[in-house]
Amino acid sequence: MKRLAVGPMTTPEYNEWWVKRINELEIIKQDFEWRNVELKKKIEQIEEEKMNLRLDADV
Repeated sequence: MKRLAVGPMTTPEYNEWWVKRINELEIIKQDFEWRNVELKKKIEQIEEEKMNLRLDADV
């Protein structure tokens, strides 16, 4: 991610805030990806159960 260096916006306080913000976004992104993986696992499990129920109904 590129930042444009413009006068007063490059204070140490701003830089510290920017780093914290990037870290927060990274945490949110990782949490989203983890939840996405978990949901995909659940979907696969439910589809497998659905398939097994169809096989049981056919027998």
